Amino acid sequence: MAEKTTGAGLSTSDQLSVERTRLSHDRTLMANVRTSTALISFGFTIYKFFAEMQQRGEIKTQHHWLGAREFGFLMIVIGVVYVVLASLAYRQEMKRIQSRFGVGADRLPLALAGVISLLGVVGLVAIIFRQ
Repeated sequence: MAEKTTGAGLSTSDQLSVERTRLSHDRTLMANVRTSTALISFGFTIYKFFAEMQQRGEIKTQHHWLGAREFGFLMIVIGVVYVVLASLAYRQEMKRIQSRFGVGADRLPLALAGVISLLGVVGLVAIIFRQ
C-alpha cells in the first residue's frame, strides 16, 4: 500500500517527523527560556537581598571585585545573553526547516523568549541606576 503525500510533497510519516522535529526545537527553546529566567531572577534576588541588608545596616559595605551587586548583575547578563543566543539558534533552525520542508515556526516560543529578554534588560537597568 502506497503512503499518502501531503500538500508539501512529503509522505504522511515524513510530515509527522518534520512536525516532531519542529516541536522538539520548541521544547528546547522553552527549556532555555526557563533556564535564563532562573538565572535572571536569581541574580536580581541576590542583588535585592544584599541591598536590603545593607540598607538596614545589617551588613557593612565592602567593595570586592565581585560583590553581591556585581554577582547579581553578572547572573542577569548571563541569563539575557543565554536567551538571546538560544533564540537566534532557534530562528536559524526554523529557517532551515522551513526552507527544506516548508513547515513554519511557531511564533509563541520566540515571543516569550523576547519578553524574558526584555525583562532581563529592565532588571539590568534597575541595578545600574539603583547603585
